[in-house]
Amino acid sequence: MKMRLSYVLGFFLAAFSVPAAAADADQNLKQRVEQIGSAYAESFNKQDGVGIAALFANEGVHVNPAGPRTDIAEYYQGAFKAGLDHEEITVDQAWPLGTDAALAIGGYRITGKNQSGAPIEVGGIWTATYVTEGGKLKIRMLSAMPKPPQPPK
Repeated sequence: MKMRLSYVLGFFLAAFSVPAAAADADQNLKQRVEQIGSAYAESFNKQDGVGIAALFANEGVHVNPAGPRTDIAEYYQGAFKAGLDHEEITVDQAWPLGTDAALAIGGYRITGKNQSGAPIEVGGIWTATYVTEGGKLKIRMLSAMPKPPQPPK
């Protein structure tokens, strides 16, 4: 009887510790994705397209309503020339995808001023696929979708 009780107790401890371990791993992943988001926003706010491109894996892709782009640094240099100069990023959720990849979703808000000095503000949601490359988590594909404009009242 004591032997059975110890097996049952061991089973319950193992069963309840696995979800806790998984929750810790998910939280760690979310923190890693948040670090990438912070580095992304920091590079954007410094108008450093090369810094943003460095966060992408080899052959990384940025997808927006205009289509997929692989020229990440050049793409952002164009955004900076258009007057965009500040970005805020949030990470809502992150999920592991095997041992060397992950998915995440969040929000973004970009502001600046156009050539005539009028304020620009764009916000939306983003999704990303991450892969481990060179021992670091890097963006393989980032998709950004702006929120549609509010309909007239």
